[in-house]
Amino acid sequence: MKTPGTKVGLGGFTLVEIMIVVAIIGLLAAVAIPNFMKARASSQANACINNLRQIDTAAQQVAFEKNKHVGDTYNYPDDITPYIRLNSNQSVPPCPAGGTYVLNPVGVTPSVACNLGSNVTPAHSF
Repeated sequence: MKTPGTKVGLGGFTLVEIMIVVAIIGLLAAVAIPNFMKARASSQANACINNLRQIDTAAQQVAFEKNKHVGDTYNYPDDITPYIRLNSNQSVPPCPAGGTYVLNPVGVTPSVACNLGSNVTPAHSF
Protein backbone atom coordinates (compact mmCIF):
# COMPACT_ATOMS: atom_id res chain seq x y z
CA MET A 1 0.00 0.00 0.00
CA LYS A 2 1.25 3.43 -0.88
CA THR A 3 1.44 6.12 1.66
CA PRO A 4 0.93 9.68 0.56
CA GLY A 5 4.18 11.61 0.05
CA THR A 6 6.51 8.69 -0.86
CA LYS A 7 8.00 8.64 -4.31
CA VAL A 8 8.48 5.26 -5.96
CA GLY A 9 11.18 4.67 -8.58
CA LEU A 10 13.54 7.52 -7.68
CA GLY A 11 16.56 5.51 -6.50
CA GLY A 12 19.97 7.04 -6.26
CA PHE A 13 23.01 7.63 -4.12
CA THR A 14 23.10 10.13 -1.36
CA LEU A 15 25.84 12.73 -1.11
CA VAL A 16 27.29 10.95 1.94
CA GLU A 17 27.57 7.64 0.07
CA ILE A 18 29.33 9.30 -2.86
CA MET A 19 31.73 11.10 -0.50
CA ILE A 20 32.59 7.81 1.24
CA VAL A 21 33.36 6.11 -2.07
CA VAL A 22 35.55 9.04 -3.19
CA ALA A 23 37.39 8.99 0.15
CA ILE A 24 38.07 5.23 -0.16
CA ILE A 25 39.39 5.64 -3.72
CA GLY A 26 41.62 8.52 -2.58
CA LEU A 27 43.00 6.42 0.28
CA LEU A 28 43.77 3.51 -2.05
CA ALA A 29 45.51 5.85 -4.49
CA ALA A 30 47.55 7.41 -1.66
CA VAL A 31 48.80 3.94 -0.72
CA ALA A 32 49.36 2.60 -4.25
CA ILE A 33 51.09 5.49 -6.07
CA PRO A 34 54.26 5.61 -3.89
CA ASN A 35 54.65 1.84 -4.30
CA PHE A 36 54.43 2.18 -8.09
CA MET A 37 57.05 4.92 -8.06
CA LYS A 38 59.38 2.81 -5.91
CA ALA A 39 58.95 -0.18 -8.24
CA ARG A 40 59.70 2.02 -11.24
CA ALA A 41 62.87 3.42 -9.67
CA SER A 42 64.14 -0.03 -8.70
CA SER A 43 63.47 -1.45 -12.18
CA GLN A 44 65.33 1.49 -13.76
CA ALA A 45 68.28 0.88 -11.43
CA ASN A 46 68.30 -2.84 -12.28
CA ALA A 47 68.22 -2.09 -16.02
CA CYS A 48 71.05 0.43 -15.61
CA ILE A 49 73.17 -2.05 -13.63
CA ASN A 50 72.60 -4.73 -16.30
CA ASN A 51 73.65 -2.24 -18.99
CA LEU A 52 76.78 -1.44 -16.94
CA ARG A 53 77.65 -5.13 -16.76
CA GLN A 54 77.24 -5.59 -20.50
CA ILE A 55 79.30 -2.50 -21.29
CA ASP A 56 82.00 -3.58 -18.82
CA THR A 57 82.19 -7.03 -20.43
CA ALA A 58 82.41 -5.46 -23.89
CA ALA A 59 85.16 -3.09 -22.67
CA GLN A 60 87.14 -6.03 -21.29
CA GLN A 61 86.84 -7.82 -24.62
CA VAL A 62 88.05 -4.72 -26.46
CA ALA A 63 91.02 -4.39 -24.11
CA PHE A 64 91.93 -8.05 -24.59
CA GLU A 65 91.56 -8.13 -28.37
CA LYS A 66 93.28 -4.78 -29.01
CA ASN A 67 96.11 -5.37 -26.50
CA LYS A 68 95.29 -2.31 -24.43
CA HIS A 69 97.37 -1.77 -21.30
CA VAL A 70 96.55 -0.30 -17.91
CA GLY A 71 95.79 3.40 -18.33
CA ASP A 72 94.78 3.18 -22.01
CA THR A 73 91.44 4.78 -22.84
CA TYR A 74 88.44 3.67 -24.89
CA ASN A 75 86.58 5.55 -27.57
CA TYR A 76 83.05 5.18 -26.14
CA PRO A 77 80.76 3.97 -27.70
CA ASP A 78 82.57 3.26 -30.98
CA ASP A 79 85.09 0.77 -29.56
CA ILE A 80 82.53 -1.38 -27.76
CA THR A 81 79.67 -1.30 -30.30
CA PRO A 82 80.78 -4.51 -32.08
CA TYR A 83 80.96 -6.34 -28.74
CA ILE A 84 77.56 -5.51 -27.26
CA ARG A 85 73.95 -6.22 -28.13
CA LEU A 86 72.54 -2.97 -29.48
CA ASN A 87 69.02 -1.65 -28.89
CA SER A 88 66.40 -1.06 -31.61
CA ASN A 89 68.11 2.24 -32.57
CA GLN A 90 71.36 0.35 -33.25
CA SER A 91 73.11 2.10 -30.37
CA VAL A 92 74.41 1.13 -26.94
CA PRO A 93 71.44 0.88 -24.52
CA PRO A 94 71.16 4.11 -22.48
CA CYS A 95 70.41 4.43 -18.77
CA PRO A 96 66.61 4.30 -18.42
CA ALA A 97 66.68 7.06 -15.79
CA GLY A 98 68.49 9.47 -18.11
CA GLY A 99 72.03 8.95 -16.85
CA THR A 100 75.05 8.69 -19.12
CA TYR A 101 77.75 6.04 -19.13
CA VAL A 102 81.42 6.88 -18.87
CA LEU A 103 84.19 4.37 -19.56
CA ASN A 104 87.19 4.65 -17.28
CA PRO A 105 90.67 3.78 -18.56
CA VAL A 106 91.76 0.15 -18.71
CA GLY A 107 92.52 -1.29 -15.28
CA VAL A 108 90.23 1.03 -13.30
CA THR A 109 87.45 -0.83 -11.49
CA PRO A 110 84.64 -0.57 -12.42
CA SER A 111 85.56 0.21 -15.96
CA VAL A 112 82.18 1.81 -16.68
CA ALA A 113 79.99 4.03 -14.50
CA CYS A 114 76.61 5.77 -14.72
CA ASN A 115 76.80 9.47 -13.85
CA LEU A 116 73.75 9.07 -11.56
CA GLY A 117 75.76 6.60 -9.43
CA SER A 118 74.69 6.74 -5.81
CA ASN A 119 72.95 10.13 -6.19
CA VAL A 120 69.64 8.32 -6.69
CA THR A 121 67.87 5.64 -4.69
CA PRO A 122 68.44 2.80 -5.47
CA ALA A 123 72.00 3.42 -6.66
CA HIS A 124 73.01 2.97 -10.29
CA SER A 125 76.33 1.23 -9.66
CA PHE A 126 77.68 -2.27 -9.39
